[in-house]
Amino acid sequence: MQMEQNLKPNEERWRAEVKDLSFKYGEKQVLNKINLKIHEHKITALIGPSGCGKTTLLRCFNRMHDLYQTIKYDGEILIYPDKKNILSSDLDPIEVRMRIGMVFQKPNPFPKSIYENVAYGLRVRGIKNKNVIDEKVEISLKQAGLWTEVRDVLHQPAMALSGGQQQRVCIARALAIEPELLLLDEPTSALDPISTAHIEELINELKKNWTILIVTHNLYQAARASDYTAFMYMGEMIEFGASKKIFTNPENVKTENYITGRFG
Repeated sequence: MQMEQNLKPNEERWRAEVKDLSFKYGEKQVLNKINLKIHEHKITALIGPSGCGKTTLLRCFNRMHDLYQTIKYDGEILIYPDKKNILSSDLDPIEVRMRIGMVFQKPNPFPKSIYENVAYGLRVRGIKNKNVIDEKVEISLKQAGLWTEVRDVLHQPAMALSGGQQQRVCIARALAIEPELLLLDEPTSALDPISTAHIEELINELKKNWTILIVTHNLYQAARASDYTAFMYMGEMIEFGASKKIFTNPENVKTENYITGRFG
């Protein structure tokens, strides 16, 4: 709580901070000395050309890379206010994933009912009280903007829903465990324009209660949907700042060249 006590009135709080993070997969250096501050109740977008390391960075936040053996982290990712380093070998990756929710590029509902998809994380946490689970499933589906569409079919397969609805089920599943940080890995890239618009509206609504880190290849989406933008190139953090400034008056020539389409 010390960080919060040191804040001035109206000063933004941080939810997470990346400090000198480097990452190797085998002998390949994928990230090199990344520094980034994630502002609480804001949307931060990671942009950059394919292969620049943005998805790799995103997956460091919930230790997805730990599924492989030939990896190496250097540096820290701190979660505030306790400043716990979530990359520490003393911290169970399962605990990290319960604190940090993630929604992937393609909708990936489990082969279960809508209800059981959303309830999954609650059951993993050992919650057995049906009334508690019922209430949390309803709240999470409402937060994901899906409740009115599925409340009468909760026990039907989630995979029978449309792509946009499936993605919102996945978002509800992530929200049900009340994550400290919500990671979105190109959550609209597999969706049609109407579903994309719905998800973007939803993301903007969710930042009232959650801190969101999103990877997107869509520069228009980053510009209109995020508060802050980080531009990455070849495993390095080139520029970070308020999205409005990044997209209208970037300081680094590489950033300018990327957002104006000179390379990508």
